Amino acid sequence: MTREQKLDELRRRHAEAEEGGGKERRARERAEGKLAARERLILLFDEKTFEEIDKLVEHRCQDFGMAEQRVPGDGVVTGFGKINGRLAYAFAQDFTVFGGSLSEANAAKICKVMDLAMKVGAPVVGLNDSGGARIQEGVASLAGYADIFLRNTLSSGVVPQISAIMGPCAGGAVYSPAITDFTVMVKNSSYMFVTGPDVIKTVMHEEVSKEDLGGSMTHNSMSGVAHFIARDDADALALVRELLSFMPQNNQGDPPRLESRDPADRRDEALDTLVPIEPDKPYDIKEVITRVVDDGYLVEVHEHFAKNLVVGFARLAGQSVGIVANQPAVLAGCLDINASVKGARFVRFCDAFNIPLITFEDVPGFLPGTQQEYGGIIRHGAKLLFAYAEATVPKITVITRKAYGGAYCVMSSKHLRTDVNFAYPTAEIAVMGPEGAVNIVYRRELQKAEDPEKLRREKVQEFRERFANPYIAAERGWVDAIIQPRDTRPKLIAALQMLDSKRDTLPPKKHGNIPL
Repeated sequence: MTREQKLDELRRRHAEAEEGGGKERRARERAEGKLAARERLILLFDEKTFEEIDKLVEHRCQDFGMAEQRVPGDGVVTGFGKINGRLAYAFAQDFTVFGGSLSEANAAKICKVMDLAMKVGAPVVGLNDSGGARIQEGVASLAGYADIFLRNTLSSGVVPQISAIMGPCAGGAVYSPAITDFTVMVKNSSYMFVTGPDVIKTVMHEEVSKEDLGGSMTHNSMSGVAHFIARDDADALALVRELLSFMPQNNQGDPPRLESRDPADRRDEALDTLVPIEPDKPYDIKEVITRVVDDGYLVEVHEHFAKNLVVGFARLAGQSVGIVANQPAVLAGCLDINASVKGARFVRFCDAFNIPLITFEDVPGFLPGTQQEYGGIIRHGAKLLFAYAEATVPKITVITRKAYGGAYCVMSSKHLRTDVNFAYPTAEIAVMGPEGAVNIVYRRELQKAEDPEKLRREKVQEFRERFANPYIAAERGWVDAIIQPRDTRPKLIAALQMLDSKRDTLPPKKHGNIPL
């Protein structure tokens, strides 16, 4: 073959790679509202910055007639480029080529970009759209998954990892997204499960649809496997770009700081009346958060899961912060199993990537009941406690109202090395609520009283005045300042600026043993 013939062959293979599995299969995907792998990458990266790697790699399988079925790229597009002007790596599985199935060569391409990301310290984004392991390759395909899982694990806490599920993700394929930091699913076109509906029907004799078993809302609201729901592919990719804007490139850097036109000294008088004085009256903690952060903008994580706890990203004076807040509008803001796990994972992510933590606390305790106790609320609640205690980033807490019992300790109390603890005048810090405390402490007096209800009301008021207020904690230094709600934003920003050069350490150890 002459040099010119070799060049022609190379051009032909480049063109084939651009086509993926062919026009007919691409048209079928487009009819379902799905973009092609390269179209997704164009939307993910800044304009004209994506550089593809291993475009001509093909599979090596010789069995089952696969030797004659070779497509350049082998069902995954890999490379690097700029997202919001910063370097990032990505891979996009192409469902039009062998159903996006993972082969040995396919996995090697993914591992290559993950290794490069670790070497240079840059985020990795995985766009998942695959039928799973390539059956024809047997154990070689399974080995490819394991190679990817290893890199996911070694990269965890070193560089941010985000997964977007943009089609099927089944079997062993689900464990890579599960290890990554955040998972975005696309409404009506993505699903995740270890075993599909057919297997469940055969083994368990249960009828279930793909959507009910592993659709976007199932994993966003019930299992907590996914963190976000996107309307379509374009929305999912825009969300990934937005998420990365709050994160550093790696665990050695700080998140980017943006210029903010929202005045740092802005006060909001509406906050003075937003938190009800009545301890059992609900309110929406999101309204408190959005009135405090820059431009009222909160990117909520796990919005549909464990709604009694709100977590997400925001900015204060242009600085990226992680928000954790009890939600009194749901289950009175109690901590339960799901909320504890949700909060712990988010706190650990922020700590790994140098994102300060702002906690808004209004918690009456842990959710009671046999279901919670049998489900391991002790172990799961300890996860959130562990996460806050080991976090070394700047930590600031605002107690808006209730802070009762062990939940007071867990929610970034001063005793967990939290740097600055504020309280509103409406704060109640006690072992338990006044009503419960009175029933225990004054049980005998109430039994003997001529008018037990009158005595109970008097004792509840006395208890509230003596104990259920922020001043006792402030006298001991466990609350640094009692602030007016209107001053929350300037107080938080001043505290963040004071903590800008904070350095904290952990005892020398391989790693802690979080109560998984």
